[in-house]
Amino acid sequence: MTTPTGFAELQELVLPALANHHGTLFAGQGLQLMAKAAFLAARSLVQREVVMAAVSRVDFVAPAPVGHALTLRAWVSRVGRSSMTVCVTGSAGLPGTPPELVLQGLFDMVAVDAKGRPIPLDCAYLNQEPLL
Repeated sequence: MTTPTGFAELQELVLPALANHHGTLFAGQGLQLMAKAAFLAARSLVQREVVMAAVSRVDFVAPAPVGHALTLRAWVSRVGRSSMTVCVTGSAGLPGTPPELVLQGLFDMVAVDAKGRPIPLDCAYLNQEPLL
């Protein structure tokens, strides 16, 4: 199965090394995984390097306990001159149970050149409809 451009999916097992003192996914670890998913989705769409410019919103909706499988899905929802907005959701659950939404956020990513400066995106991406 081929992953569409502008979309990324990551899976991670919530292990004790990713957990806080309550035995659930530590918020900082969750944010790091969400940022990785946003990066991969943005880069897959524009086929060039990108960096994170902002995190508009992150919601920790529910705890993800140790032992749960975490699935992160990211997709580009808006494309501007050199920036993109990437939506990220995270669902977690045990085998045989329906996954529950545990994380969601909006990330602003910017296409950059070799010196890290913003560069315009190809006209084909501008003002496109949301991918998902």
